[in-house]
Amino acid sequence: MAAEEPKSEKGYDDDDDDDDDDETKSVSVNVLFFARARDLTGKSVVSLKIPCGSSAGSTMERLLCMFPRLQEICKSMLLAINEEYADESTLLKHGDELAIIPPLSGG
Repeated sequence: MAAEEPKSEKGYDDDDDDDDDDETKSVSVNVLFFARARDLTGKSVVSLKIPCGSSAGSTMERLLCMFPRLQEICKSMLLAINEEYADESTLLKHGDELAIIPPLSGG
């Protein structure tokens, strides 16, 4: 008969703590590219793992490294998180959608 794993004082096995460390160090977000941003990246959506506590601005800096052609529109684009316009200082959470919205023209 195999020895039973020791339980914590809480009454359950809490060996899962190591798995939680990975989740607290990074979060997954989806980045959506629209119009000219999609043209410049060649992608409609990209899934990213970013450090926990990352802002929309720091994530944008990472995207500019990944897709240097975005520099063309970076001064005039808007950011939205979960379908609401957001400032670059807004922190991203696991599962958020960050939309890159290029300048619009027309009339």
